[in-house]
Amino acid sequence: MSLLELEHVERRHRSGAHERTILRDVTLELDAGELVAIWGLRRCGRSTLLRIAAAIEPVDSGLVRFAARELGAVGSLALGGGIGYCTRASLDAPSVLDELLLGQLARGVRRLLARARAYTALARVGAADCAERAPHELDGAEEMRVALARALALEPSLLVIDDPVRGVDLLQRDSILSLLRSLADEGIAVLISADEATALAGADRALALSDGVLRGASAPELAEVLPLRRDQPGRRRASA
Repeated sequence: MSLLELEHVERRHRSGAHERTILRDVTLELDAGELVAIWGLRRCGRSTLLRIAAAIEPVDSGLVRFAARELGAVGSLALGGGIGYCTRASLDAPSVLDELLLGQLARGVRRLLARARAYTALARVGAADCAERAPHELDGAEEMRVALARALALEPSLLVIDDPVRGVDLLQRDSILSLLRSLADEGIAVLISADEATALAGADRALALSDGVLRGASAPELAEVLPLRRDQPGRRRASA
């Protein structure tokens, strides 16, 4: 059984008497240690799909399961309970360290342990020198690294990241994508969205979302080849 499963998911947005279908019969599976990218133009439903995968937004029909649990029954408890949803840092936090402590303390983590986890997570993503800085002082790449660290401090098995290179300088995008690849190689499932082909580098699978329909290999076993994965010694490569 896959770590994350979406089965025949439908999502509609209503505005007065008007209704628009955002997602149509979307099915997707994601395994531990896999990096999957959802590609599509802006307003195609990518963000909605990721919020549903992270149990932030409900579905109108269909099922969403995480670690064999139906998220419709778990709701927001999935966040911090195995799912990390990456958003940019809050500008209200006095420092990056405070930003990383807040979520942990709210979940009952002791302060000393929370600080240790925060520093470890920041070092893991290459942002150790950001700990004492104010969030508004960060550039785009640093914001993304801090967002990842904040999620990693809660020790998730799934990371959901909406457009991880948005606002990141072109010269720093490859390092962010390499970081995501390395997190997947450590066993974390990573689900991202992208609106540029260059953001698909390192992914195991890239699926296209258009008119609410998800196209591509919806499950790992359906992917015949892995053209986007960078060669890495010792990793199994799928055969055609």
